[in-house]
Amino acid sequence: MGFIDRFLRTRKFSRGIHPEDHKRPAADAPLRKMPLPKRLYVPLLQHVGAPARAAVAVGDIVRKGQRIAAPQGAISAALHAPTSGRIVAIGDIVAPHPSGLPVAAITIESDGRDEWTTLTACTDPFALDPAEIGRRVSAAGIVGLGGAAFPSAVKLSGGREANVDLLIINGGECEPFLSCDDRLMRERAADAIDGVAIMLHATGAREARIGIEDNKPEAIAAMRAAAAGHPKIRVEPVPTRYPMGSEKHLVLALTGLEVPANGRPADVGVVVHNVATAVAVRDAVRFGRPLVSRLVTVNGACVREPGNVEVPIGTLADEVLEFCGGLRGDRGAPARLLLGGPMTGMQVPSLRVPVIKGTGGILVLDGDEVGLRAPGPCIRCSTCVRACPVGLLPLEIARRIGAGDLDAAVKFGLKDCIACGCCAYDCPSHIPLVQYFHHAKGELAARDRHKLRSEATKTLAQARAERLERETREKAETAARRKAGPDSQPAPAPRPTGAAAQPTGECA
Repeated sequence: MGFIDRFLRTRKFSRGIHPEDHKRPAADAPLRKMPLPKRLYVPLLQHVGAPARAAVAVGDIVRKGQRIAAPQGAISAALHAPTSGRIVAIGDIVAPHPSGLPVAAITIESDGRDEWTTLTACTDPFALDPAEIGRRVSAAGIVGLGGAAFPSAVKLSGGREANVDLLIINGGECEPFLSCDDRLMRERAADAIDGVAIMLHATGAREARIGIEDNKPEAIAAMRAAAAGHPKIRVEPVPTRYPMGSEKHLVLALTGLEVPANGRPADVGVVVHNVATAVAVRDAVRFGRPLVSRLVTVNGACVREPGNVEVPIGTLADEVLEFCGGLRGDRGAPARLLLGGPMTGMQVPSLRVPVIKGTGGILVLDGDEVGLRAPGPCIRCSTCVRACPVGLLPLEIARRIGAGDLDAAVKFGLKDCIACGCCAYDCPSHIPLVQYFHHAKGELAARDRHKLRSEATKTLAQARAERLERETREKAETAARRKAGPDSQPAPAPRPTGAAAQPTGECA
């Protein structure tokens, strides 16, 4: 890419930040495969939408890849056994969430054999109808593996229905510390390109562009070599700038098109999928393999052997850490435990929580990496405004939230916030702005739920009042007729005689 092209693309995306990436040495270590744990804990909700519904019972024997939970509703995803074994419990476990609240899960005790169930392979995916590809992806329980965990079949079918022109594959991986997509593109580039070609067929898009940040030269080279025989697939480096992995900003960098506020990429003729999702789609359509494992980056100064590991869904995070050598003794106690990246990931009190489909990283950070500092007052410097990639005014939003005026915060664009963390990262007063915004969005969601409940209660009360009024009126009318006597009853119609009384052949 020439200097002018790089300059123009940077101009398209001039906001955001450029944090230290901290991707090495994990990014340079070859992929490893996690051995089977004794027990796996598979939460029923690990995707956007409604939780899955358990399709097994305690005591059932299952094989690897067998469906153990069915999707509920249009936005949901199936779950499959990550290994063969026995269902030993269906009940609450600690959620992989900052709240630490319970979440329903299926617990599987491994039999150690890791035997697959019968799978349905396809020798030529391009001979399949696009709708059939969507059905296979849905049956495999595939969700977006970039972190959002949106059911992939819904996006594939939605792109086809919207007649999108362009399929964008997100290989940016802009989050610091994370490198699982980087290693995937280096080691399974041919599989990724095959998955992209299948997605092109499923969506009906004219071409595909794979955006990879230019700080990953090995991945760019591997993907370009694999895509050499695919004229409809282009690999394009994009500037290394956070949050380039945000789909709206990747669309802007690759096409110059701006996705409208409260809109979707499909509104500008684009559909976006993660590169790891493309590999999962390929495995599902070609070989019938459901999503039962994923690549996870294990990183941070406290980790003895950082790297990228293929982990069965449901494995406890602390077992993954132990596989990577456990904690380093010379770094002291960890200052922060994270699932995901440091910018958008979830801080958890303990790693005794399972890896789920959306878990891209397990980070164990020390005090120097976290940079713990007490927040100070806002000095109105507007640094957060310059950093915000969406063009919001974080300081004004935070001010309204602090005053309890959530409606005013919404007017300043609270709902347009993508929770990327740029504002908090650059704030010289170390104000936890993203935490304020998460809290406010939670309050708004609770308020909306309360409003819906109130409206439903009001509707039910109104219907009850109308029913009681109708019953009272009918009782009064009946009582009035009885009081008036038989003379008040309407006389029966006279029976027809003669020709009019002859049958007509029709049912009476």
